[in-house]
Amino acid sequence: MEGSHIDIVIFAPLAVILGVLLFWFIQLLIIEFEKYLLSKIRPNHEPLCRFTNFLGILFQSVCHALGYTITKSGISDFYISVNYGRVAPKREKTGIFEWISNAFLFIGPFFLPAVILLIYLFFSQVTFEVVTPSQLLEVKYTFAGQINTFGSSLYSFSSSFFNFFLNIDLFHPGQFGFMLLLIFLGMGMRPSYIGEKKQEKVDMFYDLKNIWSLIRHKPLYIIILFLISYILFYLSLIFNQNWYVALFSILGWLSIIAIVSLVVSTMILLLIKTTDEIPGKIKLLPYLSLPIFYVLMRVIFFYFPIENSNMISLAVMIISTILITCLLLRSKTNKFKSKRDIKSRKKKGETDEG
Repeated sequence: MEGSHIDIVIFAPLAVILGVLLFWFIQLLIIEFEKYLLSKIRPNHEPLCRFTNFLGILFQSVCHALGYTITKSGISDFYISVNYGRVAPKREKTGIFEWISNAFLFIGPFFLPAVILLIYLFFSQVTFEVVTPSQLLEVKYTFAGQINTFGSSLYSFSSSFFNFFLNIDLFHPGQFGFMLLLIFLGMGMRPSYIGEKKQEKVDMFYDLKNIWSLIRHKPLYIIILFLISYILFYLSLIFNQNWYVALFSILGWLSIIAIVSLVVSTMILLLIKTTDEIPGKIKLLPYLSLPIFYVLMRVIFFYFPIENSNMISLAVMIISTILITCLLLRSKTNKFKSKRDIKSRKKKGETDEG
């Protein structure tokens, strides 16, 4: 164990906490961009936007209900609509129990829905090995050492996860279902608006305001959480097991899953926003190219099998869709320029005659 006593006792436990906060902040930024895209496509895709809002309210309400269940408050009323969600406890509890329930409401949706996908990954039939921090050869209980251990755990998980994700088989019902859940999670991480009569915008500042209110309301509970974290770190140091990093690594894994789901959903929204600029029914061509090219490549590789055929099929599907979309946009731009030139020539001809 190397490093100064101050580093080990005070700063080292903060390393993984800051790491998780960084991943959570990345989630917030991507969610904010996703909501911007939803606002842009809303006039033409109202049903889709309402569906994503419903998913966000559903995840939020389920997390709130879970908070009441854990605190043994019970649930007397559970109401969900496209614009609004309400969860009422059987027994009103105050103090730490109320604070925990609100924490599940405000913070839970960023992590808890990804638990479903994490469970699937652990029980899937694909090769999925995750090296926990306790399996590392050497653990240094300094700030830099904890960051390195936390990073190693995330790297090991990310390698296994992306190996599965990039080689996913969309012909496999279980893996296709995983992809649908991934998209639903990304689309409904947070609602974009709430309220039945007066719709209130839900943005990054709205989430941060609620979390800050949670902290400011009971700062003592935050201090207690930090003390518990430090005690767990010291126990890990004494027994040389590093349970501390293992616990926070799980939150990191959930954040990685959530970030990937958000990126995939954002790509879908970008495709929708881009194709809206293409006039006529030809805008459906990029969507048709997705299944057509994927099925075509899988059929080819069925008769001529090669290594990483699933990954190549996905790559061809995505690249071909991007190229087709760009060609359609370019064609639209050229037609616009041609019409503008014709009008310009006509106007010039009228001026010369005058």
